[in-house]
Amino acid sequence: MKNALICSLSVLALCATSVAQAAQITGEYIESRSCDVYTGPCFANGQIGQAGREALMAWKVDQGSWNGVDLAGMSAVLVLNAKDTLGFNPSFAVNPFPVKSVILVDEKASPEQREALVAFVKSSTPKLSDQIVKVDTAPITLVNDHLSGKGKLVAGDLARIETRAMSKKDCVCTNEAVFYPPLTKISNSQPAYALLTSYTGDGLNNTWEVNGARSAFLGTFRR
Repeated sequence: MKNALICSLSVLALCATSVAQAAQITGEYIESRSCDVYTGPCFANGQIGQAGREALMAWKVDQGSWNGVDLAGMSAVLVLNAKDTLGFNPSFAVNPFPVKSVILVDEKASPEQREALVAFVKSSTPKLSDQIVKVDTAPITLVNDHLSGKGKLVAGDLARIETRAMSKKDCVCTNEAVFYPPLTKISNSQPAYALLTSYTGDGLNNTWEVNGARSAFLGTFRR
């Protein structure tokens, strides 16, 4: 009887593990804001409350599903417009809420995939995506080269990020560090220099373009 119980529990554990593995979703991530995230306290103090209200976050699914829908090869972008600097560091008290957002989903996604992509983005950023004002579609490409620090996001003519690796010349006060963490949980996080960050879409009553800032992250995700 004892052996049978142990066998049954082992089967249940194996099934649970199989379900968890089947539910996993993995891929590439890129993010960039309108303020420096890799910086020193003195520079951050000069930007707090003055910059960083805007951000782009993007995911490209390499493999996996969400809510039972296969999303391999699909991408999504979350565009943020906050009340205050989107920087969560205990050294500075900011309150960026409410945060309004637009979600861009891959134009090649089916209706079911679009719904699943939106659900995935909302689950990944529950506090930042609770006031979605618009969901739009666009042709989206996201390519990260983690060794070189080069990342490129293109969402039609609506959103764009281009990065390169940080270099010694990007250290101004020699006290730089990752001052603001990424806006969502990711793996293999590395700060990057954003050559360009832009959003030209509608829905937020705000468009922006930032050229040359220590404002980006490259990473991967696994859920």
